[in-house]
Amino acid sequence: MQRIPSVPRPQLEETALAHGYEYHSGIGVPYWDETAYYRFTLKQIEEDIEDAANEIEAMCYELLERAVSDEAIYQRIAIPETHWDYISESWRTREKDLYGRMDFSYDGTGKPKLLEYNADTPTTLYEAAIFQWVWLEQAVAAKLVPHGCDQFAEIHEDLVAAFAAMGMEGILHFACLSDIEDDRETVIYLEECATEAGLETHFLAIKDIGIDTQAQFTDLDDQVISTMFKLYPWEWILAEPFGKYLAASGVCFLEPPWKAVLSNKGLLPYLWEMFEGHPNLLPTYFEGDPDAANLPDDYVRKPLYSRRSANIQIIRNEAALPANDGPYGEEGFIVQGFHPLPTFAGRHPVVGCWMVAGRPAGLSIRESRTLITDEAANFVPHVILD
Repeated sequence: MQRIPSVPRPQLEETALAHGYEYHSGIGVPYWDETAYYRFTLKQIEEDIEDAANEIEAMCYELLERAVSDEAIYQRIAIPETHWDYISESWRTREKDLYGRMDFSYDGTGKPKLLEYNADTPTTLYEAAIFQWVWLEQAVAAKLVPHGCDQFAEIHEDLVAAFAAMGMEGILHFACLSDIEDDRETVIYLEECATEAGLETHFLAIKDIGIDTQAQFTDLDDQVISTMFKLYPWEWILAEPFGKYLAASGVCFLEPPWKAVLSNKGLLPYLWEMFEGHPNLLPTYFEGDPDAANLPDDYVRKPLYSRRSANIQIIRNEAALPANDGPYGEEGFIVQGFHPLPTFAGRHPVVGCWMVAGRPAGLSIRESRTLITDEAANFVPHVILD
């Protein structure tokens, strides 16, 4: 794995505008950086990253099997008791899932270490699926990267195939917080994938979802919602007043309710408990667990629920480094062995492996100047070249 300096392609502005991105003269595209790219070998992609993602996904399924018969897991990760049966039933019936992203610390040597699994609401999807592939095609044509470069970018084709395989009838509704740009753009892209798969779709804002007299969710045209993709965290849904209607509504959700377990950072201590010593896992415990004393002086404290790295804090030699402010932590924390992101030219990349229908489908690199990857991080493209 190498970080290779580069220069922006000549048609960056034109291409960015064509794909709906802002472009600022002298700055470029916000949160996108093509003044460098990361180079991987095919072996690193297939044997290190893909194999790790497949193994971790299988371990997650084992945890879900355990949770169905051990409801103490739901209690420990702060899932409201009124929804335990609802979540268990969604796993028993194997409700289909669409996508997620595993984030690893990886420098091309050794085993990738799982930092967390955003199994419910990951964004930067369009950059990973489309925009970095367009960069590769144009960079090859402009001789900015060597001829013969490839990319781990099967996300778009796999998303379309996944939608087509779901056997949905009627309208597939898409919903999110429409005032959050990343969420809205991700949902727009996924809706395009569903349309390409031959599905009929309809978008609405989360706030515009209604409930009729039969406890069914409806859209602004009073159409009953039967299937819905929601880019809205399960922990928010389960805690809100309309959450009591979930089971009776009959809605088939993407992501399915069982993703509430995998998107919770409480997943990490359970994986470590069940598969202690696995080369792709870091020692992780619930805060206050006596076994947490096994961690060295350097560790990371993470809330069970968090978005955009809010309230995550690194502890080094018993001293807490500054944390990103946020509203999370009331439900509890985990503590994870500190495995710092690698450093390339003063930047710290986190390697994201995108999963589609439970299988690895593509790679994304988000690069930060700090050891905690937050919403200020830039997306940096990658290539595969042996």
